[in-house]
Amino acid sequence: MTSSIIPARRQFFQAGGIALGALSPLGISLDQILSAEATTTGSKQINVIFMFLQGGASQLDMYDMKPSAPSEIRGPYFEAATNTPGMKLSDQLPMLSQHTDKFSLIRSMHTFTSKHGEGDVHIMCGTPVDKNLQGPGIGAVLSKQQPQVAPVPPFVHFGDMKHPAYTAPGFAGVLGRHYDPFVIKQDPNAASFRVREFDTAEDVDIGRLKGRKSLLNALDQYQAQKESQLGFAQEHDRFTERALSISTSRKAKDAFNLSQESDALRDRYGRNRVGQGMLMARRLIEAGVRFVTIQGYVDTGIYAWDHHWGIFPHLDIQLPIYDQSYSALLEDLHQRGLLESTLVITAGEFGRTPRINDNKRGPGRDHWGRCFSLTMGGGGVKTGAVVGSSDKYSSSPADRPVSVPDFVATVYETLGLDPTASTISQGRPIKMLPEGTPVRELLS
Repeated sequence: MTSSIIPARRQFFQAGGIALGALSPLGISLDQILSAEATTTGSKQINVIFMFLQGGASQLDMYDMKPSAPSEIRGPYFEAATNTPGMKLSDQLPMLSQHTDKFSLIRSMHTFTSKHGEGDVHIMCGTPVDKNLQGPGIGAVLSKQQPQVAPVPPFVHFGDMKHPAYTAPGFAGVLGRHYDPFVIKQDPNAASFRVREFDTAEDVDIGRLKGRKSLLNALDQYQAQKESQLGFAQEHDRFTERALSISTSRKAKDAFNLSQESDALRDRYGRNRVGQGMLMARRLIEAGVRFVTIQGYVDTGIYAWDHHWGIFPHLDIQLPIYDQSYSALLEDLHQRGLLESTLVITAGEFGRTPRINDNKRGPGRDHWGRCFSLTMGGGGVKTGAVVGSSDKYSSSPADRPVSVPDFVATVYETLGLDPTASTISQGRPIKMLPEGTPVRELLS
């Protein structure tokens, strides 16, 4: 009976243009995502926007300038003052330099790996890559421990960030695919941008949808009678109905509609994939999404900050986009009173080598996991601070080293998540975050 009823129910959704199974490009249905939300923890409600500088952004050309180093290390950019005494950034970040009171900087980050894929997973999970028992991403843990209440997906990724040889970064891992993010691959700056998963068929009005809903309810009652012995039946019905509510929710549709923003604000963020993605992230947070990840630039493939060659011609294009979009987000969140409840992170999976190489296609910097920088702002963390420092060439931490698990533990603490909570996978208890100590200097 079960095998015949459930496909029939899905056919009724598809006939209405809803296609719940298509709500995720990974084939994970929204009702599956919702079915994982069963209780509320009562934890403080801090949301996250994570701007992922995939490929590994250069700390020496952005946040950890070394003006006294030889030219083959310091590069062509200069150190510049900011609105925070004692904090200096690259002169290529003039707009962001006026908003350093809204974020803090960690200059002594280090990671165990200098490999793409491994590093991607590590920075978003706090645990190393494990093909069999992959630890969950922060957004997945947030979705599980603080279940969604708004009629929007709890966890959204803009961009396909998966390395072909590794697990997709930030996904749910051992928590199960119910907690994977809703992935949007389209360019939000494109005139044709549209999240079709939230559209209903043009020939089906709300009245007809209500009729289908009533019919579905009748089928649900019949199925419940026949499957009362199955524990999942009642939960499946409840969460499927909520998925229907989301798919027809005006709030969900409006959140993805950038045309509702003024031209002036869209221009302020930047009319490009990153800028409009950051603006979209703010809209999603306002609508109730808890965790949004944005690719920090899309150039030649997903590892757009991976500058083994031609680093400075690339940065001449990328840094203004980063500067404009990040500063606009901080400014916008602050003006709307959302910064205290929104943790904003910008980070790559590692940094770049201190010494500039002699690549034939043009000088570049290679992978460097021993020392890099990242930023954290809003969400109640201390701002305008610099944690740690690097040695004279930014090759290793000089003091207050911060590991990737330490960084992730800091995010957990900020969000009110329990890193010691465990789940059973393959018969073994797996902690959400087995190691890592929060950076107390950033916590109030």
